[in-house]
Amino acid sequence: MPVLRKTEFIGEITWMGQVPAGAVLSATPTDHLDLGFHGIAGERHEGALRASCVRVKNLYPQGTEIRNVRQLTILSEEELALIAADMGLERIDPAYLGATLVLRGIPDFTFIPPNSRLQGPGGITLTVDMENRPCVLPGREIETDHTGYGAKFKPAAENRRGITAWVERPGRLSLGDQLAVFVPDQRAWAP
Repeated sequence: MPVLRKTEFIGEITWMGQVPAGAVLSATPTDHLDLGFHGIAGERHEGALRASCVRVKNLYPQGTEIRNVRQLTILSEEELALIAADMGLERIDPAYLGATLVLRGIPDFTFIPPNSRLQGPGGITLTVDMENRPCVLPGREIETDHTGYGAKFKPAAENRRGITAWVERPGRLSLGDQLAVFVPDQRAWAP
């Protein structure tokens, strides 16, 4: 029996971007991405290792070198629309959120199980790390173009901020490509 079970869900890539090295958060849109084992060459989150951040502060002192499982930020088009509606905006540009990919068609995307796989053309495979909790940085980016709306981002994005992921099998992704969802074949943890 396989330990990863293919689901019926397919996500279509509707937006792609990369955050240049040295940038704070804002992503630059693109129509394709070449992904290696280190993520995207020249991108802010590139690398096999990274300095630990606030998200793992209960495990390590900030700045401790750890495995980089945050190479990519993946969002749901449907969840972005809900965030925008709750903020009173027509839409939110994924660039403000430092997005790598925006997918359409995967329900409850932010809660896709950790260690799930998103597999695309030619076998390129992304491994889900975990939910990407909302923070204040996207709000600051939104505020630069939408005065008075930045502070609304964090509460509107609760349970809708998407996921972080890392490259398990390299390859090229392009706008319109489809990613199949594979989930761990195990029961929910019940201690």
